Amino acid sequence: MAQLSDGALRGMTDQLKERLSGGESLADLLPEAFAVVCEADERVLGIAPYDAQVIGAIALHQGYLAEMNTGEGKTLAATMPLYLNALTGKSTILMTANDYLAQRDAKEMGRVYRFLGLSVAAAVYSDQKETVTNADKKKIYAADIVYTTHGTYGFDYLFDHLATSAADRFQREPYYVIIDEADSVLLDAAQMPLVISGAPRVQSNLFETADFFVSTLSEGIDYEREEKKVWLTKKGIARAERFFQIDNFYGKEFFEINRHVILALRAHALFCNGKEYMTSGSGELVLLDEGSGRMMPGVKLRGGQHQALEMKEKLKLTMENRSIASITYQNLFLLFEKMAGMSGTLADASEELLHVYGRKVLVIPPNRPVKRNDLPDSYYRDAHSQFASAVEEALRAHQLGRPVLITVTTIAETQLVSGMLMEEKVPHNVLNAVNAFWEADIIREAGQMYAVTVATSMAGRGTDIQLGPGVKELGGLAVIGIGRMANRRQERQARGRAGRQGDLGSSHFFVSLEDGVVAENGPPKLDAYLQGKKRMGKRKLKRVIRKAQALGEEFAALSRKQAVNYDQALKRQRELIYTVRNRLLDGGTIGMARIVEIAKDNIRHFLNSCEALDAHALNRYILDHISYRLDEEGKDIAKKSASELEAALLDKVKKGLKEQEERLEGRAYMNEFVRVAILNAIDGAWVEQVDYLQQLQAAVAGRAFAQRNLVFEYHKEALASFQEMERTIRENAIRNILLSSVYMDEKAKIHILFP
Repeated sequence: MAQLSDGALRGMTDQLKERLSGGESLADLLPEAFAVVCEADERVLGIAPYDAQVIGAIALHQGYLAEMNTGEGKTLAATMPLYLNALTGKSTILMTANDYLAQRDAKEMGRVYRFLGLSVAAAVYSDQKETVTNADKKKIYAADIVYTTHGTYGFDYLFDHLATSAADRFQREPYYVIIDEADSVLLDAAQMPLVISGAPRVQSNLFETADFFVSTLSEGIDYEREEKKVWLTKKGIARAERFFQIDNFYGKEFFEINRHVILALRAHALFCNGKEYMTSGSGELVLLDEGSGRMMPGVKLRGGQHQALEMKEKLKLTMENRSIASITYQNLFLLFEKMAGMSGTLADASEELLHVYGRKVLVIPPNRPVKRNDLPDSYYRDAHSQFASAVEEALRAHQLGRPVLITVTTIAETQLVSGMLMEEKVPHNVLNAVNAFWEADIIREAGQMYAVTVATSMAGRGTDIQLGPGVKELGGLAVIGIGRMANRRQERQARGRAGRQGDLGSSHFFVSLEDGVVAENGPPKLDAYLQGKKRMGKRKLKRVIRKAQALGEEFAALSRKQAVNYDQALKRQRELIYTVRNRLLDGGTIGMARIVEIAKDNIRHFLNSCEALDAHALNRYILDHISYRLDEEGKDIAKKSASELEAALLDKVKKGLKEQEERLEGRAYMNEFVRVAILNAIDGAWVEQVDYLQQLQAAVAGRAFAQRNLVFEYHKEALASFQEMERTIRENAIRNILLSSVYMDEKAKIHILFP
């Protein structure tokens, strides 16, 4: 390929496409296609991929999750499989962790794809206030290669399936995806499903009452807590029943009281200000990404949990919105025909990734041997001596001129370390959720001589820390970790900030019994050790802290498994609903005979379920479901049999259908109207169903005290509610068809006013 002119190299794209359409496979084309991209990378970017990057690229094409060390050039490696798979003309996407990286990579790598005659687009936008139409999105997703974030793609998928016409849809069928920072996306982000909220529900006045009630409860007596679960004990339930003056806390009629108490209990027991969320200067509650520590403005917890947290923090309550669409990341990625991923830390979670996503992890050897010196962890009894020792080590490295990166686990800790450095008059940068806007700029400067950077675990993932002049001779970047992180992957990620591409560097972690992970998952009754009343040997200290982290990892994996288990019901229901919607959007119609059959089924259900059928009940049914005009159906009702009433109501349905068809001047326009009317009925019922299932998850969580199988309880009620939803769709579809005000304008456009 090096012998070809620029024009001939560009012409290889058309040649490869022709060979693909002629029957050759992507595997057949891989050596030449990769050679084309390697040559284009060198000509356009001035960088030729290393053998290690080519090996990683082959693994990505074959659907592996490739573990490639930090600084190994994953972004460049991805150009090869993206180009190869884009030759198919199908949707080819790279998803990364944040908007900045998606825009940066689309811009930089886009030069290579355009040079080779392919189109490229970024599905994220610099200006968040910018209005993006469905036509704009259609243009973006039509590009040969699309760079985006997992969140943006997920929400776009949900919005695409809320479209009310085929012309409004913008995404292509999912084909090939590479997930950058795959462990962060597939594991850390995957604990919370994506949810689109719609119209606000009527604001409940129970948030304040439930919050006050929960503030009177005692842990261990009234409620029990275990990792990310909390539930009332029998004593707690008895207190709730006395407080709210009810006789059955889990009775269906007291569902709202139950829900609000569980939400308030979760807000107080499971959420911590500065860790899962923070309050902004304007009095707004902002969520924090657990994996990266980044702020997530505009994102809200579902099912009323956000409002429960606002009440806990005594903030002004925002409106509680209905959930109108939802999907877990696990099920989102499984939609793709081919999926691959890359990250510096995947091997530690290889079993879970294989079990959930069916993808094997392949460790790619580094281009140059790692020379970083990973020092043994230092263990401390209390946080005071832990932080003092860590800062002392940072100062020693700083005095030599070495750049220092101090990583901590919370925003509060970044502020604490920053204060300690200020006392020592050491200039430094702080990188946390509060100033993540400057993340890439801060990380870019973190490798310069005398630079000191304090960061939460986010630490600018995706942006390499380049060493400044003279730094290699001093020993490279010094990474100092304070606190045991939630999992080993995050610690490996932090260590990997130093020693990229065979550079010198070091990492050293300082941990103690007061680390958050020990407080959450460690053994009870550590107070005596923390206060110095009891002594703990170094080996036991080590064991306690390591076991706490292992337990935390186990609980997080269980939480992700639970999210998938819960979503199985919604997944199956979503597939059925989306299949029907797509058929209707693509012009599918339902014949008149089937409409009459559905109406007949509705009438039978009404007659069988009506306990006291009289003229008033019958007329009410007709006015609500069939016609705004009453005839003689209710006359002498006592003398009529059920079959006579059914026949009379069915005749009225047929008459109504005929009248609507006459208004629309023919069967073709009637079919179009029926299609839209049924679509409206499906969407209305589906929104209610998604919203109910979101609330149901929180409600069943409170049943843990009874040692019930929560997932079984959820699936049982989810099935019952789905069957009820089907009945609602059938009733509302016929109601829409018969009772809508419909007319055609002079341009033969149908106008509908639904009842």
